[in-house]
Amino acid sequence: MFKKILIANRGEIACRVIKTARKMGIKTVAVYSDADAQALHVRMADEAVNIGPPPANQSYIVIDKIMAAVKETGAEAVHPGYGFLSENAKFAEALEAAGVAFIGPPVGAIEKMGDKITSKKIAQEANVSTVPGHMGLIEDAEEAVKISNEIGYPVMIKASAGGGGKGMRIAWDDDGAREGFQSSKNEAANSFGDDRIFIEKFVTQPRHIEIQVLCDTHGNGIYLGERECSIQRRQQKVIEEAPSPFIDEATRKAMGEQSVALAKAVDYASAGTVEFIVDGDRNFYFLEMNTRLQVEHPVTELITGVDLVEQMIRVAYGEKLAMKQSDVTLTGWAMESRLYAEDPYRGFLPSIGRLTTYRPPTEVAAGPLVTNGKWQGDADVGTHAVRNDTGVYDGGEISMYYDPMIAKLCTWAPTRAEAIEEMRVALDSFEVEGIGHNIPFLSAVYDHEKFTSGNMTTAFIEEEFPDGFDGVDLPEDTLTTIGAAAVAMYRVCEIRRAQISGRMDNHERKVGQDWVVTLGDTALNAHVDADKQGATVAINGTDYRVESAWTPGQPLAKLTVNGATLVMKVAQISAGFQVRYRGANMAVRVRTPRQAQLAKLMPVKLPADTSKMLLCPMPGLIVKLDVQVGDEVQDGQALCTVEAMKMENILRAEKKAVVTKINAAAGDSLSVDDVIMEFE
Repeated sequence: MFKKILIANRGEIACRVIKTARKMGIKTVAVYSDADAQALHVRMADEAVNIGPPPANQSYIVIDKIMAAVKETGAEAVHPGYGFLSENAKFAEALEAAGVAFIGPPVGAIEKMGDKITSKKIAQEANVSTVPGHMGLIEDAEEAVKISNEIGYPVMIKASAGGGGKGMRIAWDDDGAREGFQSSKNEAANSFGDDRIFIEKFVTQPRHIEIQVLCDTHGNGIYLGERECSIQRRQQKVIEEAPSPFIDEATRKAMGEQSVALAKAVDYASAGTVEFIVDGDRNFYFLEMNTRLQVEHPVTELITGVDLVEQMIRVAYGEKLAMKQSDVTLTGWAMESRLYAEDPYRGFLPSIGRLTTYRPPTEVAAGPLVTNGKWQGDADVGTHAVRNDTGVYDGGEISMYYDPMIAKLCTWAPTRAEAIEEMRVALDSFEVEGIGHNIPFLSAVYDHEKFTSGNMTTAFIEEEFPDGFDGVDLPEDTLTTIGAAAVAMYRVCEIRRAQISGRMDNHERKVGQDWVVTLGDTALNAHVDADKQGATVAINGTDYRVESAWTPGQPLAKLTVNGATLVMKVAQISAGFQVRYRGANMAVRVRTPRQAQLAKLMPVKLPADTSKMLLCPMPGLIVKLDVQVGDEVQDGQALCTVEAMKMENILRAEKKAVVTKINAAAGDSLSVDDVIMEFE
């Protein structure tokens, strides 16, 4: 077995590979840019080599710099992770020429299947059903418009070398095709160093389902079930699960066998993924093959017990697969949530800065079905599992130069409903402060009826959240439960304050029993009877028994209310708490009846008027300005483009106005809420 491998990547995937290498007794080498000098993957690896400035095109995707690090450290093999150089044939060739193993497929397979245009032609030649599209390269925006009209709108404009949602746009008309072509081309060049673009028909009401394949260099190949990846925003996956709630055994078998056949047709060896669009009648159409490890691979590992990274390493070393197709068993259900440094309340725009608090939920391991590459059959995998793949830590920085992913939170349970409930509690227990993040949005999805029923498509987010995300309105019974918990918690705070001030000898008599708890526009009268084990809070004629070991100052409140678990993120504010729970973020005030009467008389502070300003919604770089002072702009007109975390964001006018002042220029780096331009 290899004695030392280099991971040509960063963040959570680099940490993920290091964990498996460590388990296998293999030394690891990390590479890092100047921005990542204190990153978690650097801390975890046995060795680390600096490869240059923060931008990826000056560090992580510069082949010569990676090769120099390989030579310097004497690494025998390189794992590319995903993104960056993972599907770069020239990189694999350079490693082969240097006598270094590539922990991935052969160069020929990368060239044939890593390129989306070539892979579709091969699939068509192999009689695999594919989505209609233009397989040639697109030279300019006008050609993109012409081809889009020939195919028929809507169309998907995609980077040939793309992945992870980068370099992808949906166009519904000619203007969208022109705009999408240029943005996709720019993003592709910045992210992959390859700006080739192609166009295909965008299938409405689709489900995105992919098959995990695993092949060795001895002609063996198997599939490890499917993953449902239909919950997407801007074509980037947000939630994945395995298996799919939509696929039956016959369809799974057909998709799996077709995927393995396609892999064998290009002499594939390693882990890979074949992606399909599946319609409502379970007809499936080949999209592309990703010749690398997928971001969402943990859910497959959780339902099969197969460590995909370990298998990739063993295949690269020349070993045969230790299992046959008949050995593969799908056990239970797994969910994965991608936690992003993006603010759902600001249109999901990137958020950067220091993680002042980062405390993920406690991980719980399920027993593996595969040990040391040997299939164990139906092992006891326990009742549930929680897994968190991450590349950050408490006090670390989220950089503007890279993908905004913070972590991949996964749960496993025997059934889909149980796996969803485990995820709900895990999200409620996840503490992230200092930056914007999408935990509230993820929680809202897991509570949505269309998701819990399994009746979703890739249009789920745009259909269910057409105006963006402003939080959720919790049901009345949930609000009452939170109110009862808040009253019990606030009583504990009042007891502590009275004890510290010396105002009480017997606090049971000094702290009142009657309170008014206000949650948004809802005010509830509450009466508390406490004992040593907890408190009984009476609201609207119903008793809520609240028990908890929570103490004032703890940011996470874990309670039981009438025997049911309640986990809330809390921060103390004047007369109450700021509470985050299941997609809702609200101020919960607990006052005496007299205080509640007086609070009604207090004036409401209004926010500053910024309606005549264009504010920068995220830290980023001004790529271009589309207007000048004096221009009259119309509703929806592009005003400027801001780039952050490898994504271009076009800011548009919300209404008809005249530009009176421009405060920024192309090339300027701006912070959140910096004024870009003003209107009248």
